[in-house]
Amino acid sequence: MPTTETDLTTDVLVVGGGLGGVAAALAATERGARVVLTEEHPWIGGQLTSQGVPPDEHPWVEDFGVTRRYRAVRDGVRDVYRRRYPLTAAARAREDLNPGAGWVSKLCHEPRVAVGVLEEMLLPARASGRLTLLERVRPVAADTDGDTVRAVTLESVLDGSRTTVTAGYVLDATETGELLPLTGTAYVTGFESREATGEPSAPATAQPQNVQALSVCFAVEHTDGDHTIDRPERYDFWSSYRPGPWNGERMLSWHAPNPRTLDMDVRSFTPDPGDDAGAVVADQSRNPGDGNLWTFRRILARDQFEPGAFAGDVCLVNWPAIDYFLEPVLDVPRDVELARIEDARQLSLSMLYWMQTEAPRPDGGTGFPGLRLRPDVMGTTDGLAQAAYHREGRRIRAVTTVTENDVSYAVRGDRGATRYEDSVGVGMYRIDLHPSTGGDTYIDVPSTPFEIPLGALLPERTTNLLAAAKNIGTTHITNGCYRLHPVEWNVGEVAGHLAAFCTERGVRPHDVHAKPDLLADLQGELVAAGVEIRWADGAHPY
Repeated sequence: MPTTETDLTTDVLVVGGGLGGVAAALAATERGARVVLTEEHPWIGGQLTSQGVPPDEHPWVEDFGVTRRYRAVRDGVRDVYRRRYPLTAAARAREDLNPGAGWVSKLCHEPRVAVGVLEEMLLPARASGRLTLLERVRPVAADTDGDTVRAVTLESVLDGSRTTVTAGYVLDATETGELLPLTGTAYVTGFESREATGEPSAPATAQPQNVQALSVCFAVEHTDGDHTIDRPERYDFWSSYRPGPWNGERMLSWHAPNPRTLDMDVRSFTPDPGDDAGAVVADQSRNPGDGNLWTFRRILARDQFEPGAFAGDVCLVNWPAIDYFLEPVLDVPRDVELARIEDARQLSLSMLYWMQTEAPRPDGGTGFPGLRLRPDVMGTTDGLAQAAYHREGRRIRAVTTVTENDVSYAVRGDRGATRYEDSVGVGMYRIDLHPSTGGDTYIDVPSTPFEIPLGALLPERTTNLLAAAKNIGTTHITNGCYRLHPVEWNVGEVAGHLAAFCTERGVRPHDVHAKPDLLADLQGELVAAGVEIRWADGAHPY
């Protein structure tokens, strides 16, 4: 076993450099705290970058409902395209520029652009010495004293060397809540029982291994020539796999369940369709946008750039056919986890190979051999995303747990979501659950614009560990609407503020939650920093 080579001490340790982690580091360092931020993969940014997922956002994102810092990320992405890319005059003039003209989001873009924006936002803190970024490391151990986390040991994924970081506050911003088992922080996984949560959509008994699908995304273009990849090792299995939710159809096909009706739909696939990119209105409250899979998550639309600048569009593949729900990857031995993620990679490669060789074309032929992987877009050598997109991980047993009864439109109706006195942010997305490892199909139903309670960031017992990403106090069901990009950012930003606030005042997070004067002070500072803690008029269920 490698020995610890380095010891560091800091005010705040943020483990995980995804959206929540970056937001936490920004908030804490701008308040003057010393922060160590860690990341396992080559890019910071998590689901927006290393996982390759264009931002899933609510329809009002251009006007309200996100934090000022999150808006700065979005503005920064558009600024890069305006300054550095040969946009057409019409595209450049659009305040709501959507570089990919994708239907899933009002801001579909190349992942690498966001990496640069996030790194630039962190530069002042790194230059001042307040922020240390430990790259290509993952947590492997923790030192605790009762309900207090003293230190976390991180191991390099490149050479096995170790660094132990002692910190006053530890923020878990990992994709799957990796610190929770290491620190002895109580947590849950999978589906809770109806008896435990009171949720009408929950099962009678708990199903801790029943977790949403993960996906390994990739980017493709369509060009001249034959770019067919080698036949994937697991192609025979995946090409014949017929999961229950597919009602007898093969998973590798244009068939997939409609998440909202559960009827089997047939999607179309037309590369470089020559559509009017400027006419795309990405608003999932009106149109899910997945009719043509090519334009659904398109991240570069050639017609928005000067003629000849790009040979074609770039399409990001994150579709039902690459959802891996064969086996869970939480709370299994590391070698098993990696083997199952490799199987998910095989599924993604199998889908590409099927598209290149067998997929029915609109002209009556089969196969699109001109589909070519874009490793440069994903920042990898094989063309797949650097990291798996985990929709669901471990969740803390929290002071406050948000349930279906707090946000579901079917339950709440026109009363709106539960209003929290300790609200520290807002969010909105449908309750969107993908097929899961327990064999369940989609749950995709309306929610109401909701708040983020401070108590959802606080573990029941652990005193100085904060949830800073998708691991907050939600259930399997409400994770489906709290897991998206702007909510993860808001959670992380608040966690960073709270850790610095507690460091400054010599109080504990649970004190802030319990004492009205401290809570009011924190909320006032959040609002001053551009965190919206109540919904503006105009938001509605969808």
